[in-house]
Amino acid sequence: MSLTVQVPASSANLGPGFDALGLALRLYTTVTVCPSEVLEVCPLGTLADCTPKGAANAVYQAFVQPFALRGQPVPTVRMEIASEIPLARGLGSSAAALLSGLLAGNALLRDPLGQGELLDLAACQEGHADNVAAALLGGVVVACFGGRNAQVLRLDPGKLGALLVVPEEPLATSVARGVLPDQYSRHDTVHALSHAALLAAALATGKLELLGVAMQDRLHQPYRAKLVPALESLLELAPRWGALGAALSGAGPSVLCLYDRDRGEPRDLEQAISGWMAAVGLRAQLLRVAPDLQGARVIRPGAGAQAGTGGG
Repeated sequence: MSLTVQVPASSANLGPGFDALGLALRLYTTVTVCPSEVLEVCPLGTLADCTPKGAANAVYQAFVQPFALRGQPVPTVRMEIASEIPLARGLGSSAAALLSGLLAGNALLRDPLGQGELLDLAACQEGHADNVAAALLGGVVVACFGGRNAQVLRLDPGKLGALLVVPEEPLATSVARGVLPDQYSRHDTVHALSHAALLAAALATGKLELLGVAMQDRLHQPYRAKLVPALESLLELAPRWGALGAALSGAGPSVLCLYDRDRGEPRDLEQAISGWMAAVGLRAQLLRVAPDLQGARVIRPGAGAQAGTGGG
């Protein structure tokens, strides 16, 4: 059997929702699997120069896991991997790679693992559920992960649009997590809880005018600002230029600016950010990306796409 898996990018945290909130975005990792006489793992495009071409590839390592869990032999396949998601930019590339492999393997086994099992398996390996839940389910997710099982509530992003500022230089998640403190003050903890709760409520009720306040954060962005020189300025300036709110995307270095699509395309916001980048010498790409509503999908020849795949 041949099949194709598509998994969207994701922006985690959305400010104060550290390891708990995520948004799926229409940039995709696409994996195509077909029978082969010998194992072939073929990263395409930009992936060809920076990811392994054999069994050490992260997508293939995820692919074999459902077979191991079910005690089944791994078929010999040709696997082609393409991705629109910038690597090491805080846009969920590792979550997309993990999920694409798990879903491909599960699909070839005819979906013995349900959606919840796939989510728990991916969250255990990522260490948190925000990126993998958003990528699997689409939309906005509120995710709680206790180490073994994830509890997730999916929300419709409604009229939200996203403008991404993606710096040329990557930032490893391990480095970005390494600058975070081991302890927080009561004041900062209360700030985080109240703002994360307000953010989830604003997204759930469509009160987008609250995002500018709700997306303010003291848990991770102040500490990561030294790794992302443009961060503090963009967080302050983007709302002045028309963004509903702005946040570091995941561990960074990309910055997520949310806008209201009902007000039209964010040309003024784009022009303001572009002019500011030129003035300060920031080398980055501006990407206007809509939320992904469908989540990960498996496409079987003749059967079309199946979203949020998994048995039972």
